[in-house]
Amino acid sequence: MDDLARGFVQALQLIFAADTALFEIVSLSLQVTGVALAMAMLFGIPLGAALGLSKIRARGLFTTLLYTGMGLPPVVVGLFVYLMLSRSGPFGNLGWLFTPSAMITAQVMIAFPVVAGLTMAAVQGVDSQLRVQARSLGATRLQEMWTVLKEARIGVVAAMVAAFGAIISEVGAVMLVGGNIEGKTRVLTTAIVLNTRTGDFALALALGIILLGMTFLINGALLRLQRATDG
Repeated sequence: MDDLARGFVQALQLIFAADTALFEIVSLSLQVTGVALAMAMLFGIPLGAALGLSKIRARGLFTTLLYTGMGLPPVVVGLFVYLMLSRSGPFGNLGWLFTPSAMITAQVMIAFPVVAGLTMAAVQGVDSQLRVQARSLGATRLQEMWTVLKEARIGVVAAMVAAFGAIISEVGAVMLVGGNIEGKTRVLTTAIVLNTRTGDFALALALGIILLGMTFLINGALLRLQRATDG
């Protein structure tokens, strides 16, 4: 118990000392996760809305694919991205492997089906009479989709929260494609794993506290957004 308390105190000292290396890790984590979430939302929300409104026969197949993607182990996603970006892979000429770009790519692939699948479910839960009313007022297809999305906004924000949680805490995929290189691709989760393995528990604990605090603040902001849209 004394060791735990001592480690906690040392962790807080590291945080308040504003260590440069520590905050570089935090900055990169926010950058990678922020860009990945934005891209997943950019493509996932319109696709989820389109599938939720669509009545095509293949919708069942697309739904199954999305739900399968939501349950994919992140390490499998990391392996796929690694093979695609390796020198012998089809996109090896991009030179993205072991860079933040590769990490963003992996996180987008993890977050995208979560955003699209939960958005689709939220849109399907909207009363179909709203679409009829929108069409009767002369709304275009895009205007109809926007109207339904506004009605399903609480579910869409929930999709954002779920996707953020899935990628901010991810380890396997980003370690595979990023390599956990100090000063280049080391993020909070991979740094926690490394420092735990090397016995630097104070730094690992400091990073864990920062990760939990950051997740709490961002999820709190998203929750406030959800309440604001509900009001």
